[in-house]
Amino acid sequence: MSTVAEKLIYSCEIPVRWGDMDAYGHVNNAMYMRYLEEARVQLLAKMGAKMDGGGIDPVVINVGCTFMRPIVYPDTVRIDCFVSEPGRSSFMTLYKIYSESDPSQAVSEGYAKVVWMDHHSGKSVPLPADIRQYIES
Repeated sequence: MSTVAEKLIYSCEIPVRWGDMDAYGHVNNAMYMRYLEEARVQLLAKMGAKMDGGGIDPVVINVGCTFMRPIVYPDTVRIDCFVSEPGRSSFMTLYKIYSESDPSQAVSEGYAKVVWMDHHSGKSVPLPADIRQYIES
């Protein structure tokens, strides 16, 4: 994960559930997408973003994750959320996930591009001024 023009903007903790694990005895890769989604939704709510799907809302247009170390139950993950310089209608969210059982090294890194979209037209729209200000402050 690059560190150019990125800043830590939010951090949260999520408990690992028994059902998050797979047949290999560690957290299933699909669960990381859920962890990133939960952190992103919390971040967007803190920013004041409306997410009701009825008008102009943020949507994710791409997402990815690199897995570096397994996580096993019981544990809690900490997700540090970073953002990069905003564009006209979007910004990148970048994530580092840490395990409470060994917080010295990230267990994974992820990203998602968030775009503001008009659900009626299906087209991107400029970032709301308050969201841009939150990112740039």
